[in-house]
Amino acid sequence: MDKNRLLMAALIISVLIIALGAFVILLPSDNDARSKVTVSAAASLTESFTEIENKFEEGHPDIDIVLNLAGSGTLRMQIEAGAPIDVFASASQKHMDLLGSENLIYADTRNDFAENSLVMIVPEPSRNDIKSLEDLADGSITKIAIGDPEIAPVGRYTKDALETAFLWDDVSDKLIYAESVKQVLVYVESGEVDAGFVYMTDAMSSDMDKIDVVAQIPVSTSISYPIAVVSFSDKTIASQEFIDYVISDEGKDIFVKYGFTVMDDN
Repeated sequence: MDKNRLLMAALIISVLIIALGAFVILLPSDNDARSKVTVSAAASLTESFTEIENKFEEGHPDIDIVLNLAGSGTLRMQIEAGAPIDVFASASQKHMDLLGSENLIYADTRNDFAENSLVMIVPEPSRNDIKSLEDLADGSITKIAIGDPEIAPVGRYTKDALETAFLWDDVSDKLIYAESVKQVLVYVESGEVDAGFVYMTDAMSSDMDKIDVVAQIPVSTSISYPIAVVSFSDKTIASQEFIDYVISDEGKDIFVKYGFTVMDDN
């Protein structure tokens, strides 16, 4: 009997040890305890916001920034569909205005934080002597990449510029639409098109051995970037902390580093 009791005791202890080990494994880790803030940002902010994310998290170890990068129109529609987004940073005022009209952002958290410029780029080396918008109407030019004006602000800025130059009808059959400015950049870098339109910051992020910036394109409205907290976020305090960093002097220095012009009045 004593032997059986010893075996039973050993079995019980073993079960308790296994159960305790499982319990410890199931306990949340330090990373799981961090407050997760999902930031939907325009694709043209990829490089700058990646650095912003890293620097912000260094000073806020309790907050985990998760970047969701795409065309501003796509991101807006995700928010309208109820995606769990906390902060929205757009490459145009239009998409932020639409969310504001639907009460999907907190208006008092909205800030403009940077400006960009539109440029025309060609593959390097180029197959054609493209120097200006007017050159795009030449018969030798057959493929021009632009962002889809319905979802990518860079496409809307490009369309406005081409219409202002009375070239839209001449080049519309040559256009290849991209979902974001980064996709336009890839088309040009790979030599799939004769020319493309991107932001200056995206051109600066490219391998300059693959592209050439041939012209800065005038636009009728400034290319400014607003940011705001999404109204159904349950991380409003942490989200505001992130925005405060974006518009801080340290944040501005990061944007200048990547070719943006920073906004002075926030």
